[in-house]
Parts: sequence; C-alpha cells; structure tokens
Amino acid sequence: MTKELAENVCREETFKKLYETYASELHNYLYYKYGESCNPNDKTQDAYIKLWENCKKVVYSKARAFLYKVANNNVLNDIKHHKVVLRYRLDKPSDITREDPEFLMQQEQYFKKYQQALAKLTEEQRVAFLLNKVEGKKHKEIAELLGVTRKVVEYRIYSAFNVLKEELDNFSI
Repeated sequence: MTKELAENVCREETFKKLYETYASELHNYLYYKYGESCNPNDKTQDAYIKLWENCKKVVYSKARAFLYKVANNNVLNDIKHHKVVLRYRLDKPSDITREDPEFLMQQEQYFKKYQQALAKLTEEQRVAFLLNKVEGKKHKEIAELLGVTRKVVEYRIYSAFNVLKEELDNFSI
C-alpha cells in the first residue's frame, strides 16, 4: 500500500511511465479488436486524458485496467452513436422535398384551381366523381350507395370530367 501511495498517478514521472508502458499496447488492443475505423490513436489519447483528469481517484495498480476500460467504452459509445446516425439517415423527414420552390408554388396554384373547379360541379357530379376517383369505388358500388342506376353514375362522372377538362389545363385521370 505504501508503494501505491508513493506511485501517485498525478505525478508527471509516474504518468509518463504509464504512458510509455501501456500506450502502444492499448493502441494495438483497440486496433486488433475494432480495426482502424475506430481511430485507436484518438481513443488511446482520450483514455490517457481521462486518466489525467481522474488521477487522484485512480491508484497506480488499477491504472492499466482504467485505461482499457475507458478506451473500450469510448469505442463502444462511438459505435452506438454511429448506429443511431445510420438509423436516422434512413428515416427521411416527410416535410422536406427536393422540388424547387417554383414547382411547389405551381402545385399549390393548381390545387386551388382544382378546388374551384370542383366547386363548380353540381353536388351529384362532385359526389360521384370523388367516390370514383378519390375513393376508388366502382360504378356499381356508387350506384348502390346513391340509390341510382349505373348509367346515371357514369353520366355524372363523365360530365364532371368534361367540366374539369374545360376549367383546368392539362387535366387528365
């Protein structure tokens, strides 16, 4: 115990001795275990910095274990962080688009024109058209739903289509 007290890690000579003894060994351990991608030089240096910051708490006999533990935990934390980055890189935010602002403005203007054109349709035309084109219902289903014949539904949808073609440029379904 007296030797441990004499070998205070905070003393410059003792710290230098620890560095010369274990630095290359720690670097090689990290390199062999995780490869070059984990930056073993940086992790080794970080471990020694952490040892210096905690030199009063670490006894000389436990310094090697402390260095290995800190360096290994730093690498594992980096790997964990890299996984999180990759996961969020795969999740693309839905509100970000790659379209230019002019396209977005034209799209918004066209949508407004479309809403105005839909408002010009009669209620029967609008209901039949939206049930068919938006909800994807067949003519027979719409006829049963509205209580009319299939021919009436077809007429309403096609007459709505003709009104929309007149009101909107490049309208097609």
